[in-house]
Amino acid sequence: MPQPPRVAILGLHLEVNAFSPPTTRADFEAQSWVEGGAITSGARSTVTEMPAEFPGFYARMDATGPWEPVPLIAIAAPPGGVMEPGLFPDFLARARQRLEAAGPVDAVYVGSHGASRAAEEDDTDGAVTAMVREVVGPDVPVVGTLDLHCNVSDRQVALSDLLIGYRTNPHVDMRARAAEAADAIRARLAGEARPEVHFIRLPLTPPTVTLLTAEAMPYAEAIREGERLRAADPDILNVSVTGGFVFTDIAKCGVCVWAAARAGKADKARAAAKAIAGRLWAERGRFRRVLTPLDVAVAEAVATGPDPSRSRLILADVADNPGGGGQGNTSALLAGLHGAGARGVVLGVFVDPILAAEAHAVGEGARIEAVFNRVPAPFADRFAAGAVVRRLSDGNGVGRRGTIAGRAFALGPSALLELEGSGVLVVVGSLRRQFLDPAMAEIFGVDLEAARTIVVKSRGHFRAGFDQLATPDRVLEVDGPGLVSPVLSRFAFRGLPRPVFPLDEDARWGE
Repeated sequence: MPQPPRVAILGLHLEVNAFSPPTTRADFEAQSWVEGGAITSGARSTVTEMPAEFPGFYARMDATGPWEPVPLIAIAAPPGGVMEPGLFPDFLARARQRLEAAGPVDAVYVGSHGASRAAEEDDTDGAVTAMVREVVGPDVPVVGTLDLHCNVSDRQVALSDLLIGYRTNPHVDMRARAAEAADAIRARLAGEARPEVHFIRLPLTPPTVTLLTAEAMPYAEAIREGERLRAADPDILNVSVTGGFVFTDIAKCGVCVWAAARAGKADKARAAAKAIAGRLWAERGRFRRVLTPLDVAVAEAVATGPDPSRSRLILADVADNPGGGGQGNTSALLAGLHGAGARGVVLGVFVDPILAAEAHAVGEGARIEAVFNRVPAPFADRFAAGAVVRRLSDGNGVGRRGTIAGRAFALGPSALLELEGSGVLVVVGSLRRQFLDPAMAEIFGVDLEAARTIVVKSRGHFRAGFDQLATPDRVLEVDGPGLVSPVLSRFAFRGLPRPVFPLDEDARWGE
């Protein structure tokens, strides 16, 4: 009787914004740093802080037959700056040591975000794949999943049997894509030949707010076209269209399209990838977004507060999104709403560990002079207001909607403050997390259904968590300051290949 296949599992989840402060080991440890058998335990747990790909992969492998997991290392941190010196080499060494010590494996699953970057290495994901290949050799299947906002290198594609990108934004299909990876591994182990892959990178780095997949946008249309092509032709095994993450600021940034076809059908892979890439390039002018000026957003919140004829409003502080490397601490929108006397406002999550600690020190019900950004930082101006500490929390909870439904989250020591004069409620946290699930307010007893305006420091993932609270026409993306502004001309990029659209109108492409 044949032995169950042994499948190695590893992953690195980090979306790097080169303009943000460096990412440290402590950032990973505060979110998820798991090695060895703890990966298997976490992946099979009811609730875990691990990226959703790992439970999804395990569940599908468990459902499709016997197998032996060979868990190596899986780490995840909030989006942030380039990994500090020594961090990535240590991760890579740990992964190699565990893989070598495991002995022969039959396949490898790499569940990574795809937009990481380290002090020692720009192409970290390519380096991980290269290490795996060096250890397991050329014939062992290596299959990976990637976030829609990944940056893909040519060597990463060449060294992998198959890479599978997310197809939803907000991301709600991580488990499904991991299941697809498990099926691809099962197919290879059953004797299916390595797929033929055609890969294209476009000189196109669209702002992330233009990459939503539920709206009538070129990116969403490209995703749907890829799904149509795959459904229409059994020889097409996968079509991935990834938007890239421009703030990583390296040579491999850009929209990528790749198609995988059965062995001997390279022409079909090439035709599919070229058709979608050509369509995206022809539609590149639509990758522009007009944001709502901050004063206009404040005025709409003021008007919404006392007027029941206006439906609930969501203001997205997209430039300060911790999900893209923002620090969650710009005060311009908060100060504007408070100063204008906007009513019925709930804002989250304002990241200020000093203020959260002060609130915990005085206790619930106490009045304090709330000083936001006591230590100012880029884009994060000092703002002070009298406030009452309404509720304290350890910041731990479980998501119930959208991208983190059923997953553990941690805000760190946190507080709910009510600003005197305006009544604005502010969720203050200690860890950088975007406000993307109602549970992040509900742990403080806040009923978001009672709010008139909800302010989210998030770029787009909140749309899956807050979709029942406001219609799309009542969601305004605010043009505020921050490290993730969709107005790309405000940044001094150094590593991007130029010219690139929309930064350069003269960018050209033709494969």
